[in-house]
Amino acid sequence: MSTPTTQLFSSDLNVINVGLQMFEDDIAAQGGTVTTLDWTPPGNGKPEVIAALDVLERPEIKAKIEAANAEAADRVMKAKPMLVGFGRAIDVVPGMTPTTIIHAGPPIEFERMSGPMKGAVTGALVFEGLAKDLDEAAEVAASGKITFSPCHEHDCVGSMAGVTSASMYMHVLHNETHGNYSYTNLSEQMAKILRMGANDESVVERLIWMRDVLGPMLKEAMEIGGPIDLRLLLAQALHMGDEAHNRNNAGTLLFFQALAPSLLRTSFTTEQKKEVFDFIASSDYFSGPVWLAMAKAGLDAAHGIENSTVVTTMARNGVEFGIRVSGLGGNHWLTGPAQKVVGPMFAGYKPEDSGLDIGDSAISETFGFGGFAMAAAPAIVALVGGTVEEAVAYTRDMAQITTAENPNLTIPSLGFQGLPTAIDVRKVLDTGILPVINTAIAHREAGIGMIGAGITHPPAEVFEKAVIALAEKLAPSAEPRA
Repeated sequence: MSTPTTQLFSSDLNVINVGLQMFEDDIAAQGGTVTTLDWTPPGNGKPEVIAALDVLERPEIKAKIEAANAEAADRVMKAKPMLVGFGRAIDVVPGMTPTTIIHAGPPIEFERMSGPMKGAVTGALVFEGLAKDLDEAAEVAASGKITFSPCHEHDCVGSMAGVTSASMYMHVLHNETHGNYSYTNLSEQMAKILRMGANDESVVERLIWMRDVLGPMLKEAMEIGGPIDLRLLLAQALHMGDEAHNRNNAGTLLFFQALAPSLLRTSFTTEQKKEVFDFIASSDYFSGPVWLAMAKAGLDAAHGIENSTVVTTMARNGVEFGIRVSGLGGNHWLTGPAQKVVGPMFAGYKPEDSGLDIGDSAISETFGFGGFAMAAAPAIVALVGGTVEEAVAYTRDMAQITTAENPNLTIPSLGFQGLPTAIDVRKVLDTGILPVINTAIAHREAGIGMIGAGITHPPAEVFEKAVIALAEKLAPSAEPRA
């Protein structure tokens, strides 16, 4: 007699697997059709993380979190960062001194720095005249006479090594909505440059020209032309095929269009103006730093909101990956190991030549562009690898770990969907989806520079540490529920 049980074992099986890949392989080997759900247990199954997530889910705490996160997202989306000027770091950056070097990522001592960051530090010391050559610069850097501090703790961001010294010119941004300022140094363009760890004579000579010609000309041009609305420019660049982290073709054209009339009216010679125009034309990355400072201005406005689980900083120093969370406030860094970046390499280099993930430029993904906006820039896959379908999937995935869509910055190919905005540490751990970052790859040794670009993710443990810290802060005397 036929029963449901005998029918089950006498018919072809169609199995939904919620578990390990090995289960799929075993069922398929028996001739079954398998569909595997991409699922991991919340908090990677770690009891202490699950307990912290349970605390944050308590109704009285969850209500406070949701209200705080709505405020944080609102501050990010309503921020209106304006480029208002340029100036030397010593003149504009809070806390800068003649012997201060600010750098990308969380705090780190010179002895522990990665090769690219050490290369950038020693090159900057030669540029500043604090050492006569690279050997002496290494001695000065290790002597205790130099103060090292994260860019993020000085209202700044710095791409790749992020090394910034007193004489370097900075973009100066003012968030008109919330009143805060942000800063970042000028683009040296690409490849063999200080921020990638290169530091030979040609690198220092370029920095001197940027200090003596490019920076002062940009400063004078801004005084002539007045503030530039960066949110408006970024919105246009996204509609023109940029994701504004590693693809800046449209953004640089728009930024240069805004600057050019005033640059022409400056007091500099025709030859100097030609040098600046040629320099801007030499790389599409000229606008890259200004978008990072724009993101910094918006996210700083959302930092320090009591009860918020929104990430306001993701930054790497080549050794550690660090995040800051709004509800933990101040300079409360949560760190884990920097990860490898996987992607195409320049000719002659191999993956083992790569340094680990480095730079403050993940502020772009923290804000919602860069890797989060790859659906807007399908051509980016030619640089960082992957397919157009994967680029679109990344953007869709990021919507699952964020709290809002930014209506001011949209993606035409997704029906003008707003950028995924305000990463929630709870959602990262609930879904198992880590933020995606597209970024350049620097050689692991000092003095060489950029050797490729690709995709990476933060280590999961920084988000685990965040939820544990938030649970302890929001319910310090309560026992987690079983």
